[in-house]
Amino acid sequence: MENFLRRKFLMLLLLLWVCLCAVTATVTYDHKAIVINGHRKILISGSIHYPRSTPQMWPELIQKAKDGGLDVIQTYVFWNGHEPTPGKYYFEDRYDLVKFIKVVHQAGLYVHLRIGPFVCAEWNFGGFPVWLKYVPGIAFRTDNEPFKAAMQNFTEKIVSMMKAEKLFQTQGGPIILSQARI
Repeated sequence: MENFLRRKFLMLLLLLWVCLCAVTATVTYDHKAIVINGHRKILISGSIHYPRSTPQMWPELIQKAKDGGLDVIQTYVFWNGHEPTPGKYYFEDRYDLVKFIKVVHQAGLYVHLRIGPFVCAEWNFGGFPVWLKYVPGIAFRTDNEPFKAAMQNFTEKIVSMMKAEKLFQTQGGPIILSQARI
């Protein structure tokens, strides 16, 4: 039970940190609905995992989602694809997260960005990079300093990229929700 509470506390701290890194939000909740720019919204969301298709396929997949009635595209950020070795990042081809989010934005949809680090989507090693298991003293998905340090580095990288590209809704971008899952 104590580990469960620690995980929940760590998750809340990470989520708070992500929220504080963003500019003052125009996305709120009024106990009845999500409010975006002062307007209540009932949002219908669906998942598209960008690395499972090619960038050439993204516009058509996103348009089909929109035509099917979706307002929000939810996607994980796949740590093992983006940081295959410690400190060396990859954001090209089917791992071009910024491009994917911009294509979603061009279609007029919102984004729910699930930064991870855990990916619950039938993805190898839960989305964790393999090198992570060789970090001395690491214990996955726990209140563990080596794990938290590695996770913080990756999370900060993603949040900084999104902010630099002005992809958060408060900056005019499509990201209305970001989430950490430990």
